[in-house]
Amino acid sequence: MRIREEIMHNVPGLPGAPGAMVPRAYRKNLNHLRVRPRVWGQLDYEEFTLYGRLTDEFREHFIENGVKRKYRAYNFPDEVVLDSLWFQGMGLFDGFFDFRIGRQDLFERGHSVFGLDRTLFDGAPYVGSRSAYADMIKLTFHTTDTSKLDAFTLYDNGRNIYRYGNRNSRGRPMNAIHPGDSPEMDEWGGGLVWHDSILEKRIPYKLYTVHKHNEDYTAFNGRHVRDKQITTFGALLQPQLTENVSFEFEGAHQFGTADSGRKQAGGTMGYTAIDFHKDRASAGYKPYSRLSAYYLSGDKHRTGEDDNDTAWDPLWGRWPQDSEMFQYGTLYGLGYWSNMLYTKAELGVDIGPHHRVAAYSGPIYAAVQDHLGHADGSGDSMFKGVLSVLRYDFPLILAPKNAHGTDRFEIFGHIMAEMFNPGDYYDSSRPAYFIRWEITLKF
Repeated sequence: MRIREEIMHNVPGLPGAPGAMVPRAYRKNLNHLRVRPRVWGQLDYEEFTLYGRLTDEFREHFIENGVKRKYRAYNFPDEVVLDSLWFQGMGLFDGFFDFRIGRQDLFERGHSVFGLDRTLFDGAPYVGSRSAYADMIKLTFHTTDTSKLDAFTLYDNGRNIYRYGNRNSRGRPMNAIHPGDSPEMDEWGGGLVWHDSILEKRIPYKLYTVHKHNEDYTAFNGRHVRDKQITTFGALLQPQLTENVSFEFEGAHQFGTADSGRKQAGGTMGYTAIDFHKDRASAGYKPYSRLSAYYLSGDKHRTGEDDNDTAWDPLWGRWPQDSEMFQYGTLYGLGYWSNMLYTKAELGVDIGPHHRVAAYSGPIYAAVQDHLGHADGSGDSMFKGVLSVLRYDFPLILAPKNAHGTDRFEIFGHIMAEMFNPGDYYDSSRPAYFIRWEITLKF
């Protein structure tokens, strides 16, 4: 069960205009408490596992612009969602074949499935603030000791008939790109991911291709959203230069069409990083530092009716992994974490299980001049601003290794603070902030 309070002010976005791409500042305070229990069950028999999980959420807004409680978007009890129900087999045919079939997480143990964080789980938000799952078939073929092939196909929709909630929650889509979308939105696709390494395992790499198709649908505001299909090709290299120095390089390009082939669609993503890390010293500390640059293509004419779409498509995850603030800001209009070049420096230290302190900061620039920087469309600055984040994860009670039954009980939490100083790209110069504390009980 997760208990968290989130406080934010002036976060980037456009209130009251779903789907608008004008990045105005969201000029208000927002303070809410969220309680989210997850109840799960698991059955194991030899190589096979059956797993199911129900997720609930209660959100209490302390500031709600005077809206009466019965009309608020979130009330208690809010909703119960079946977000996991899968059957799995591991190590079949002498370790050659694994499979998992059913509703399953796109994000587990801190990373996206297949280790493609930026491709499968970055982008616009909404599902990221509730639950990130899809109905998926995932197959893995272990071809050698160092190589394997992942193949998957998935289906994602905004309805989810396996949910129960009050009248306010039932109308909310599960996979929307922005609040104006409706539960009619359907997405499907699949892909292949090849994992291997060269030079005696010193350069692990992935080659991948992912196809996604968005069906057309009608949003709540009556706007008809056209279909779009995108095929992504990419490569990820993670060379280990020395015992303490490693690099990361990723590049991907998308090809496709929108509006039933009427116009071209597809974007580009690039990422590079250098990591300095040390093994745990005698005291148990593991310091690290990272320098990185992250590029997502944009569109010069994002709002043009017949314009080709050259912005990076976020695929399914819709969660800006570098910022919680931007996730909530985009709920009010800025629907994509794209058109950006974000360079940052990060410092941190791993102290032990669930115990870490980390901080990073850096400037964000627009990848192209999109003329969407101000409410009247006159903004032409490329400088979006400086994003800085400080986070401290801490344990309160930790379970012993290989614990069973009630001995598995754990309590841990974190405190996080973000600050965004907007540049001339935005129509506000006032700093934005986001603060969150969270306590998690796990058993």
